[in-house]
Amino acid sequence: MAIQVKEVRDKDTLKKLIQFSIDLYKDNEYYVPPLVYDEIATLSRDKNPAFEHCESANFLAYKDGEIAGRITAIINHKANNTWNQKNARFGFVDFIDDKEVVDALFGAAEEWARYRGMEKIHGPLGFTDFDSEGMLVEGFDRIGTMTGIYNYPYYVDHIERIGYIKDQDWVEYLINIPKEVPERYARVAEIVRRRFNLNVVRVNSKDDVYPYAHDIFKLFNVAYKDLYGFVELSEAQIDYYVNMYIPMLRLNFLSLVLRAEDNKLIGVGIGIPSMSRALQKSGGKFLPTGWYHLYKAMKGTNNKVLDLMLIGIDPEYQGKGVNALIFNQFIPEAIRLGFEYAESNPELELNSKVQSMWEGLDSEQHKRRRAYIKSLK
Repeated sequence: MAIQVKEVRDKDTLKKLIQFSIDLYKDNEYYVPPLVYDEIATLSRDKNPAFEHCESANFLAYKDGEIAGRITAIINHKANNTWNQKNARFGFVDFIDDKEVVDALFGAAEEWARYRGMEKIHGPLGFTDFDSEGMLVEGFDRIGTMTGIYNYPYYVDHIERIGYIKDQDWVEYLINIPKEVPERYARVAEIVRRRFNLNVVRVNSKDDVYPYAHDIFKLFNVAYKDLYGFVELSEAQIDYYVNMYIPMLRLNFLSLVLRAEDNKLIGVGIGIPSMSRALQKSGGKFLPTGWYHLYKAMKGTNNKVLDLMLIGIDPEYQGKGVNALIFNQFIPEAIRLGFEYAESNPELELNSKVQSMWEGLDSEQHKRRRAYIKSLK
Protein backbone atom coordinates (compact mmCIF):
# COMPACT_ATOMS: atom_id res chain seq x y z
CA MET A 1 0.00 0.00 0.00
CA ALA A 2 1.27 3.49 -0.82
CA ILE A 3 2.27 5.81 2.01
CA GLN A 4 -0.39 8.35 2.89
CA VAL A 5 0.38 11.64 4.66
CA LYS A 6 -2.48 13.51 6.30
CA GLU A 7 -2.54 16.84 8.10
CA VAL A 8 -3.86 16.68 11.67
CA ARG A 9 -6.97 18.82 12.03
CA ASP A 10 -8.64 17.72 15.28
CA LYS A 11 -7.72 17.10 18.91
CA ASP A 12 -8.36 13.35 18.81
CA THR A 13 -5.88 12.89 15.96
CA LEU A 14 -3.44 15.22 17.70
CA LYS A 15 -3.49 12.87 20.67
CA LYS A 16 -2.69 9.98 18.31
CA LEU A 17 0.25 11.97 16.94
CA ILE A 18 1.67 12.33 20.45
CA GLN A 19 0.91 8.74 21.45
CA PHE A 20 2.70 7.43 18.34
CA SER A 21 6.04 8.58 19.72
CA ILE A 22 5.40 6.92 23.08
CA ASP A 23 4.36 3.66 21.41
CA LEU A 24 7.35 3.69 19.05
CA TYR A 25 9.74 3.65 22.03
CA LYS A 26 7.64 1.46 24.31
CA ASP A 27 10.42 -1.03 25.05
CA ASN A 28 13.35 1.40 24.85
CA GLU A 29 15.10 1.87 28.20
CA TYR A 30 16.58 5.28 27.28
CA TYR A 31 13.54 7.11 25.88
CA VAL A 32 11.74 9.53 28.23
CA PRO A 33 8.15 10.31 27.19
CA PRO A 34 6.75 13.83 27.45
CA LEU A 35 3.72 14.55 29.55
CA VAL A 36 0.92 14.18 27.03
CA TYR A 37 -1.07 17.18 28.24
CA ASP A 38 2.02 19.43 28.00
CA GLU A 39 2.65 18.25 24.44
CA ILE A 40 -0.99 18.90 23.50
CA ALA A 41 -0.74 22.42 24.92
CA THR A 42 2.45 23.13 22.99
CA LEU A 43 0.91 22.05 19.69
CA SER A 44 -2.48 23.74 20.25
CA ARG A 45 -3.16 27.19 18.81
CA ASP A 46 -5.62 28.01 21.59
CA LYS A 47 -3.13 27.21 24.37
CA ASN A 48 0.38 28.13 23.21
CA PRO A 49 0.99 31.91 23.00
CA ALA A 50 3.81 31.30 20.51
CA PHE A 51 1.05 31.17 17.89
CA GLU A 52 0.90 34.97 18.18
CA HIS A 53 3.84 34.92 15.76
CA CYS A 54 4.02 31.30 14.59
CA GLU A 55 2.09 29.09 12.23
CA SER A 56 2.38 25.33 12.00
CA ALA A 57 1.01 22.14 10.53
CA ASN A 58 1.13 18.64 12.03
CA PHE A 59 1.41 15.66 9.69
CA LEU A 60 0.98 11.92 10.16
CA ALA A 61 2.28 9.31 7.74
CA TYR A 62 0.28 6.09 7.39
CA LYS A 63 1.55 2.76 6.06
CA ASP A 64 -0.88 -0.12 5.59
CA GLY A 65 -3.44 1.95 7.45
CA GLU A 66 -1.26 2.33 10.57
CA ILE A 67 0.52 5.45 11.78
CA ALA A 68 4.19 5.17 10.80
CA GLY A 69 5.54 8.68 11.31
CA ARG A 70 4.84 12.19 12.53
CA ILE A 71 6.27 15.66 11.94
CA THR A 72 5.39 19.27 12.74
CA ALA A 73 6.31 22.05 10.32
CA ILE A 74 6.64 25.50 11.91
CA ILE A 75 7.25 29.03 10.71
CA ASN A 76 8.35 31.37 13.49
CA HIS A 77 7.89 34.76 11.84
CA LYS A 78 9.44 36.59 14.78
CA ALA A 79 12.56 34.43 14.52
CA ASN A 80 12.80 35.07 10.79
CA ASN A 81 12.53 38.82 11.36
CA THR A 82 15.10 38.68 14.17
CA TRP A 83 17.65 36.66 12.21
CA ASN A 84 16.77 38.03 8.75
CA GLN A 85 15.90 34.59 7.40
CA LYS A 86 13.16 32.81 5.51
CA ASN A 87 13.40 29.55 7.42
CA ALA A 88 10.83 26.98 8.37
CA ARG A 89 11.42 24.58 11.23
CA PHE A 90 10.60 20.92 11.67
CA GLY A 91 10.11 19.31 15.06
CA PHE A 92 8.14 16.70 17.01
CA VAL A 93 9.42 14.20 14.46
CA ASP A 94 9.41 10.40 14.79
CA PHE A 95 9.19 7.60 12.26
CA ILE A 96 9.70 3.90 11.70
CA ASP A 97 12.82 2.74 9.89
CA ASP A 98 11.33 3.00 6.42
CA LYS A 99 12.67 5.03 3.49
CA GLU A 100 9.28 5.63 1.88
CA VAL A 101 7.76 6.84 5.14
CA VAL A 102 10.59 9.29 5.75
CA ASP A 103 10.52 10.61 2.18
CA ALA A 104 6.76 11.19 2.30
CA LEU A 105 6.79 12.70 5.79
CA PHE A 106 9.57 15.22 5.18
CA GLY A 107 8.26 15.83 1.68
CA ALA A 108 4.96 17.05 3.16
CA ALA A 109 6.68 19.36 5.64
CA GLU A 110 9.03 20.75 3.00
CA GLU A 111 6.22 21.37 0.51
CA TRP A 112 4.16 23.12 3.18
CA ALA A 113 7.11 25.42 3.93
CA ARG A 114 7.99 25.97 0.27
CA TYR A 115 4.40 26.98 -0.55
CA ARG A 116 4.68 29.70 2.12
CA GLY A 117 7.81 31.20 0.60
CA MET A 118 10.41 29.67 2.89
CA GLU A 119 13.92 29.17 1.51
CA LYS A 120 15.30 26.68 4.05
CA ILE A 121 14.05 24.29 6.69
CA HIS A 122 15.97 23.36 9.84
CA GLY A 123 15.45 21.34 12.97
CA PRO A 124 14.50 19.55 15.06
CA LEU A 125 13.37 22.80 16.66
CA GLY A 126 10.24 23.85 18.46
CA PHE A 127 8.26 27.05 18.63
CA THR A 128 10.72 28.52 21.14
CA ASP A 129 14.11 27.69 22.61
CA PHE A 130 12.27 26.24 25.63
CA ASP A 131 10.88 23.40 23.52
CA SER A 132 12.97 20.28 22.95
CA GLU A 133 15.46 20.68 20.12
CA GLY A 134 18.30 18.84 18.41
CA MET A 135 18.44 15.30 17.01
CA LEU A 136 20.52 12.93 19.10
CA VAL A 137 23.68 11.90 17.20
CA GLU A 138 25.79 10.61 20.13
CA GLY A 139 24.72 9.04 23.42
CA PHE A 140 22.10 6.56 22.27
CA ASP A 141 22.94 4.35 25.27
CA ARG A 142 22.20 7.09 27.83
CA ILE A 143 18.81 7.85 29.33
CA GLY A 144 17.34 11.13 28.15
CA THR A 145 16.21 14.08 30.22
CA MET A 146 12.68 15.49 30.36
CA THR A 147 13.75 18.42 28.16
CA GLY A 148 15.78 16.47 25.61
CA ILE A 149 14.91 14.54 22.48
CA TYR A 150 15.71 10.85 22.26
CA ASN A 151 15.73 9.17 18.86
CA TYR A 152 16.93 5.93 17.32
CA PRO A 153 20.28 6.01 15.46
CA TYR A 154 18.55 5.31 12.16
CA TYR A 155 17.02 8.80 12.25
CA VAL A 156 20.45 10.25 11.51
CA ASP A 157 20.96 7.99 8.50
CA HIS A 158 17.61 8.90 6.98
CA ILE A 159 17.80 12.64 7.49
CA GLU A 160 21.26 12.83 5.97
CA ARG A 161 20.16 10.60 3.11
CA ILE A 162 17.44 13.09 2.11
CA GLY A 163 19.85 16.01 1.96
CA TYR A 164 19.98 17.58 5.41
CA ILE A 165 23.36 18.78 6.67
CA LYS A 166 24.69 19.94 10.04
CA ASP A 167 23.75 23.46 11.05
CA GLN A 168 24.53 23.51 14.79
CA ASP A 169 25.43 21.03 17.54
CA TRP A 170 24.63 20.97 21.22
CA VAL A 171 26.61 18.95 23.76
CA GLU A 172 25.58 17.64 27.17
CA TYR A 173 27.62 16.73 30.22
CA LEU A 174 27.25 14.26 33.05
CA ILE A 175 28.87 15.73 36.15
CA ASN A 176 29.89 13.82 39.25
CA ILE A 177 28.80 15.85 42.24
CA PRO A 178 31.86 16.36 44.48
CA LYS A 179 31.86 15.30 48.11
CA GLU A 180 32.38 18.89 49.20
CA VAL A 181 32.32 22.32 47.59
CA PRO A 182 35.58 22.71 45.63
CA GLU A 183 37.80 25.36 47.19
CA ARG A 184 37.89 27.14 43.82
CA TYR A 185 34.12 27.70 43.78
CA ALA A 186 33.97 28.90 47.38
CA ARG A 187 36.89 31.29 46.84
CA VAL A 188 35.68 32.67 43.50
CA ALA A 189 32.11 33.01 44.80
CA GLU A 190 33.26 35.19 47.69
CA ILE A 191 35.51 37.31 45.47
CA VAL A 192 32.72 37.86 42.92
CA ARG A 193 30.17 38.64 45.59
CA ARG A 194 32.38 41.34 47.10
CA ARG A 195 33.76 42.79 43.85
CA PHE A 196 30.36 43.31 42.23
CA ASN A 197 28.34 43.82 45.43
CA LEU A 198 25.99 40.90 44.81
CA ASN A 199 23.52 39.03 46.98
CA VAL A 200 22.29 35.45 46.60
CA VAL A 201 18.62 35.20 47.53
CA ARG A 202 17.21 32.00 49.01
CA VAL A 203 13.44 31.64 48.82
CA ASN A 204 11.47 29.60 51.30
CA SER A 205 8.14 29.10 49.51
CA LYS A 206 6.69 29.12 46.00
CA ASP A 207 4.84 32.32 46.92
CA ASP A 208 8.22 33.98 47.48
CA VAL A 209 9.26 33.08 43.92
CA TYR A 210 6.47 34.87 42.08
CA PRO A 211 7.79 38.42 42.69
CA TYR A 212 10.90 37.34 40.77
CA ALA A 213 9.22 35.08 38.22
CA HIS A 214 8.80 37.50 35.32
CA ASP A 215 12.26 38.96 35.89
CA ILE A 216 13.72 35.45 35.59
CA PHE A 217 12.38 35.03 32.06
CA LYS A 218 13.25 38.59 31.11
CA LEU A 219 16.80 37.76 32.17
CA PHE A 220 16.75 34.70 29.91
CA ASN A 221 15.65 37.01 27.08
CA VAL A 222 18.83 39.08 27.37
CA ALA A 223 21.16 36.26 28.41
CA TYR A 224 20.21 34.02 25.47
CA LYS A 225 19.54 36.66 22.80
CA ASP A 226 22.60 35.78 20.68
CA LEU A 227 22.15 32.00 20.85
CA TYR A 228 21.19 29.96 17.81
CA GLY A 229 17.53 30.31 16.93
CA PHE A 230 16.57 32.18 20.11
CA VAL A 231 13.69 34.64 19.97
CA GLU A 232 12.72 36.99 22.77
CA LEU A 233 9.72 35.75 24.74
CA SER A 234 6.64 37.97 24.74
CA GLU A 235 4.77 38.89 27.91
CA ALA A 236 2.13 36.28 27.09
CA GLN A 237 4.81 33.61 26.64
CA ILE A 238 6.47 34.62 29.91
CA ASP A 239 3.11 34.21 31.68
CA TYR A 240 2.77 30.78 30.03
CA TYR A 241 6.20 29.60 31.19
CA VAL A 242 5.78 31.05 34.68
CA ASN A 243 2.63 28.97 35.09
CA MET A 244 4.41 25.91 33.67
CA TYR A 245 7.74 26.03 35.51
CA ILE A 246 7.20 27.69 38.89
CA PRO A 247 5.07 24.84 40.31
CA MET A 248 7.83 22.38 39.31
CA LEU A 249 10.61 24.13 41.23
CA ARG A 250 12.47 22.54 44.08
CA LEU A 251 13.55 25.60 46.01
CA ASN A 252 16.85 24.07 47.15
CA PHE A 253 17.95 24.43 43.53
CA LEU A 254 16.71 27.89 42.71
CA SER A 255 19.51 30.44 42.89
CA LEU A 256 18.77 34.14 42.38
CA VAL A 257 21.72 36.54 42.16
CA LEU A 258 20.85 40.20 42.67
CA ARG A 259 22.88 43.40 42.44
CA ALA A 260 22.75 44.87 45.94
CA GLU A 261 22.41 48.54 45.04
CA ASP A 262 19.18 48.17 43.06
CA ASN A 263 18.08 44.53 43.53
CA LYS A 264 18.39 43.91 39.78
CA LEU A 265 18.36 40.20 38.94
CA ILE A 266 21.64 39.46 37.12
CA GLY A 267 21.91 35.68 37.49
CA VAL A 268 19.63 32.69 37.93
CA GLY A 269 20.13 28.95 38.20
CA ILE A 270 17.33 26.37 38.16
CA GLY A 271 17.77 22.68 38.85
CA ILE A 272 15.26 19.93 39.56
CA PRO A 273 15.59 16.27 40.51
CA SER A 274 15.57 14.13 37.39
CA MET A 275 12.06 13.24 36.24
CA SER A 276 13.28 10.74 33.63
CA ARG A 277 12.57 7.46 35.43
CA ALA A 278 9.28 8.79 36.78
CA LEU A 279 8.13 9.82 33.29
CA GLN A 280 9.04 6.36 32.00
CA LYS A 281 6.92 4.77 34.71
CA SER A 282 4.03 7.16 34.02
CA GLY A 283 4.05 6.51 30.27
CA GLY A 284 3.62 10.24 29.79
CA LYS A 285 0.31 10.35 31.66
CA PHE A 286 -0.35 12.22 34.88
CA LEU A 287 -3.35 10.06 35.78
CA PRO A 288 -4.15 7.68 37.28
CA THR A 289 -0.77 7.01 38.92
CA GLY A 290 1.73 9.13 37.00
CA TRP A 291 1.44 11.95 39.53
CA TYR A 292 2.70 9.61 42.26
CA HIS A 293 5.88 8.69 40.36
CA LEU A 294 6.54 12.35 39.54
CA TYR A 295 5.95 13.48 43.12
CA LYS A 296 8.20 10.74 44.47
CA ALA A 297 10.98 11.71 42.04
CA MET A 298 10.69 15.36 42.99
CA LYS A 299 10.37 15.00 46.76
CA GLY A 300 11.79 11.56 47.54
CA THR A 301 15.26 10.66 48.81
CA ASN A 302 16.21 7.93 46.31
CA ASN A 303 16.73 10.20 43.29
CA LYS A 304 20.46 10.41 42.57
CA VAL A 305 20.40 12.66 39.48
CA LEU A 306 19.93 16.43 39.39
CA ASP A 307 18.94 18.11 36.11
CA LEU A 308 20.52 21.54 35.65
CA MET A 309 17.60 22.98 33.72
CA LEU A 310 18.50 26.61 33.12
CA ILE A 311 21.33 28.97 33.97
CA GLY A 312 21.27 32.57 32.79
CA ILE A 313 23.68 35.40 33.47
CA ASP A 314 23.20 39.03 32.43
CA PRO A 315 25.60 39.75 29.52
CA GLU A 316 27.28 42.48 31.57
CA TYR A 317 28.37 39.84 34.09
CA GLN A 318 29.07 36.87 31.83
CA GLY A 319 32.56 35.42 32.15
CA LYS A 320 33.06 37.09 35.53
CA GLY A 321 32.46 34.13 37.81
CA VAL A 322 28.82 34.70 38.74
CA ASN A 323 28.13 31.02 38.04
CA ALA A 324 30.36 30.21 41.05
CA LEU A 325 27.78 31.86 43.30
CA ILE A 326 25.09 29.60 41.86
CA PHE A 327 27.11 26.40 42.24
CA ASN A 328 28.27 27.42 45.69
CA GLN A 329 24.60 27.17 46.63
CA PHE A 330 23.72 24.08 44.56
CA ILE A 331 26.59 21.77 45.52
CA PRO A 332 26.07 21.73 49.32
CA GLU A 333 22.33 21.13 48.81
CA ALA A 334 23.00 18.31 46.34
CA ILE A 335 25.43 16.66 48.78
CA ARG A 336 23.02 17.05 51.69
CA LEU A 337 20.12 15.53 49.74
CA GLY A 338 22.16 12.58 48.45
CA PHE A 339 22.47 13.44 44.75
CA GLU A 340 25.43 11.83 43.00
CA TYR A 341 25.25 13.18 39.43
CA ALA A 342 24.06 16.24 37.56
CA GLU A 343 22.94 16.43 33.91
CA SER A 344 23.79 19.66 32.13
CA ASN A 345 21.07 19.64 29.41
CA PRO A 346 21.97 20.92 25.91
CA GLU A 347 24.47 23.73 25.42
CA LEU A 348 25.79 24.91 22.07
CA GLU A 349 29.14 23.32 21.25
CA LEU A 350 30.62 26.77 20.47
CA ASN A 351 29.41 28.29 23.74
CA SER A 352 32.72 28.13 25.59
CA LYS A 353 31.43 30.37 28.40
CA VAL A 354 28.89 27.73 29.40
CA GLN A 355 31.22 24.77 29.03
CA SER A 356 33.86 26.48 31.16
CA MET A 357 31.49 26.03 34.12
CA TRP A 358 32.41 22.35 34.28
CA GLU A 359 36.17 22.96 34.43
CA GLY A 360 37.61 21.55 37.62
CA LEU A 361 34.70 19.13 38.05
CA ASP A 362 34.69 15.43 37.20
CA SER A 363 32.54 15.62 34.07
CA GLU A 364 31.96 13.66 30.87
CA GLN A 365 30.57 14.98 27.59
CA HIS A 366 28.19 12.09 27.02
CA LYS A 367 25.60 13.29 24.51
CA ARG A 368 25.54 15.34 21.34
CA ARG A 369 22.54 16.53 19.39
CA ARG A 370 22.28 18.33 16.08
CA ALA A 371 20.13 20.82 14.21
CA TYR A 372 20.07 19.97 10.52
CA ILE A 373 19.27 22.32 7.64
CA LYS A 374 18.21 21.91 4.00
CA SER A 375 17.65 24.34 1.15
CA LEU A 376 14.12 24.38 -0.26
CA LYS A 377 15.12 25.98 -3.56
